Amino acid sequence: MQMAETKEQLDLPVPKADKMFNLQSFVTKYGMAVVLVGLIVFFSIFSEFFLTQQNLTNVFRQVAMLGIATVGMTLVVLTGGIDLSVGSTIALVGVVVAIAMTALGLDIYSAGALGLVVGATVGLINGTAVAIFSIPPLIATLAMLTAVRGVAYILTGGLPVYGFPKEFSYLGRGMVGYVPVPVTIMFAVIIIGWLILNRTRYGRFIYAIGGNLEAARLSGIPVKFNLIITYVIAGVFSAIAGIIMLSRLNSAQPNVATGFEMDVITAVVLGGISISGGEGRFTGVVFGIFVIGVLSNGMILLNVQDYWQLVIKGMVLMLAVGLDQYYTRLSHRAAQRVQAASLSQGK
Repeated sequence: MQMAETKEQLDLPVPKADKMFNLQSFVTKYGMAVVLVGLIVFFSIFSEFFLTQQNLTNVFRQVAMLGIATVGMTLVVLTGGIDLSVGSTIALVGVVVAIAMTALGLDIYSAGALGLVVGATVGLINGTAVAIFSIPPLIATLAMLTAVRGVAYILTGGLPVYGFPKEFSYLGRGMVGYVPVPVTIMFAVIIIGWLILNRTRYGRFIYAIGGNLEAARLSGIPVKFNLIITYVIAGVFSAIAGIIMLSRLNSAQPNVATGFEMDVITAVVLGGISISGGEGRFTGVVFGIFVIGVLSNGMILLNVQDYWQLVIKGMVLMLAVGLDQYYTRLSHRAAQRVQAASLSQGK
């Protein structure tokens, strides 16, 4: 009788977890690459200007600021948080740097350093609110989105600031050989982000905190400190993007980068980073960055109205989050079935 039961247990159907995990793995590793190639082919067919050298250079310049800010957002999202103050931080940093160069007479390096301090300060306030006062990241950064934008308007009186030193434009419009300076900075930041997540203890802490905050705390990880540092880093990267944007536009405007955080969040989620935190490959984020950049550029070339661009980007974000949640549930269910089958066979 026992042998018969054992035989029946051994004949239990094995869950098709491998297929599910393979599908998820394929989507995570190659899905955005396929989408990116598809977008390039689509816009190449319907716009004769898409593959021109000038347009491709513009795409890379536009993507650079998105990419830099996205690296910081990736760290935040991996902890299970979110930063909605990115666009406002970019605006405030641009305003502060502009005023520092014009009204205060600081050189471009001192003004730039001041801008980085401003970005770090915004990140510090965000991190403190989340880690120390236990304010949900959505609420804390939403409040900062409004407050920081308000400070930018107060400092400028709602008017643009311009009249920078000529050499300052090199940061946003210059070239390093055949590569735009902003693109060079973006790839440097991407490499730094990859090294942080894959070669440092801090990177492992981020994944642990996002996976299970309480378990991370009980294992001895300084959760509050690492959360604050994460938001500070995100603020600094947003500041870098803001300085580059200021140099490229050659004027500081308090309303610049409005809604920019939505593009950043979409790039992160499209890149395979789980919106719930603790899961995702950083390499996929690079493809997410270029998907958003190519999509935005292509819609402009096809003369898609601004309002419809917002609709399309919103739907892309919803689709990305929906797929993320779907595959997360799929993975958990498959893992549970595999565990149940293993326990059943082990009896």
